[in-house]
Amino acid sequence: MAKTIVEQLAGFTAAVTYDRLPAEVVVECKRILLDSLGCALGAVDQHKGRIGIEFGRMMGPGDATIIGTGERATVFGAAFANGELINALDFDAVLPPGHVTPFVLPPILAIAETGANSGPEVLAAIALAHELSFRFYKSMDYLRDRSPEGTLSFPPVLGYSNTVFGATAAVGKLGGFAPEVLAHALAIAASTSPVNSQRSWTEHAPSATIKYSLAGALTQAALTAAYLGKLGHRGDLPVLDDAEFGYRRFIGSRRWEPGQLLEGLGESWLFPAEQSFKPYPHCRILHAPLHALTEIVEQHDLRPGEIDAIRCWGEAAVMYPLWLSNVIEHTHDAQFSIAHGLAVGAHRVTPSKAWHDPQLVFGRSVLDLMDKVTFAAHPDYLQALAAHPSARPARVEVDARGTTFVAERHFPKGSPTPDPTTRATDDELIAKFRINATGVLSEARMDDVVAAVFELESVADFATVMRDVVAVAPWSAV
Repeated sequence: MAKTIVEQLAGFTAAVTYDRLPAEVVVECKRILLDSLGCALGAVDQHKGRIGIEFGRMMGPGDATIIGTGERATVFGAAFANGELINALDFDAVLPPGHVTPFVLPPILAIAETGANSGPEVLAAIALAHELSFRFYKSMDYLRDRSPEGTLSFPPVLGYSNTVFGATAAVGKLGGFAPEVLAHALAIAASTSPVNSQRSWTEHAPSATIKYSLAGALTQAALTAAYLGKLGHRGDLPVLDDAEFGYRRFIGSRRWEPGQLLEGLGESWLFPAEQSFKPYPHCRILHAPLHALTEIVEQHDLRPGEIDAIRCWGEAAVMYPLWLSNVIEHTHDAQFSIAHGLAVGAHRVTPSKAWHDPQLVFGRSVLDLMDKVTFAAHPDYLQALAAHPSARPARVEVDARGTTFVAERHFPKGSPTPDPTTRATDDELIAKFRINATGVLSEARMDDVVAAVFELESVADFATVMRDVVAVAPWSAV
């Protein structure tokens, strides 16, 4: 009898080892890890981060580190807290279908720390989780899908719940599960994954602060699925093969192309080609415009009070209340409002958690400038997207001093594209990590973390890395 899709994915999971990873995959996994640890460190005093920490603590003490606090919780508690911390600033790495890392990395951190897994084992798990998540994106509906006629086709159901497979596979891999156990774990993950709630979230403003999906909840769904498989539960093995009644129907996807899951699996690693890093703590859709705006205000030394108008043309896929709203009731709202984001960008504040400082977010200067911002879809958006998946054409015009200043971008900074200058360099990611870790880690501890991550293949016990991402001073809840 032919193997089901989940059985084939389980076989791939069992076969993945560090020694079989291409060099570029190893490099990208290290970069993802460093960037994510920094994002979590920068969020320990943020609203979403604090709630994640408090909820993680409610699950009791354990041996898994909650990043930036010095506290240890259960594996479930730490994974929940760290998922929320990584995602809190919206500064985390992005990979289609979206924010993969905060959903798949936290269970890896918790399991590897408590299970004394090695650095090479962690790298293999990170690669596995991101590769499977990316392949599910290629098989299902996506934010930037186009119709056969070439128009935007925004799906009626949208979200990142399919990252549960990558997270579950990574947990099973670190736990040394046999292929047959992995298959049942993956099938259970399909039947217990969270709903895809992103489309509702985009339609309503002000938006829910749990965001597009709750990172902490998905990490726990993955842990549950993995360990229920290990403890002996039987999963619905044909769940990915059944397009009519299986997972595709659960998750509301109009498109289901399971061949994308399996083609070249184990031979071709696809995710590094679209793995991006965020230079701004704001929704990724605004990064090309922010880069263009930064060029204008820095090159001409413009002050916010000198600006009479900001006109922006950017992503056509975001003409929805979430992004177009000028209602800023919570610092969370500042992460997605296009007008507010451009107003903050014009203030030339170093991209960091400072962008979410209430004094800046609700400051009169930012709010007044926000009312001078207009946004429309870039006329070349669909044509550019069809030519390259990372294309995000943007044009920004700034009226100031009786002159109109103009800057344009085709690709956003932080993405691998045909333009080599857009890829985030190691030095840029290290600098970003240090900015995020400031006030939480000492300079010496930052050095230790950077060195350990970039030499992770030499780390015998991953717990030594996690024990370095704790606060200099005792963390306390408020």
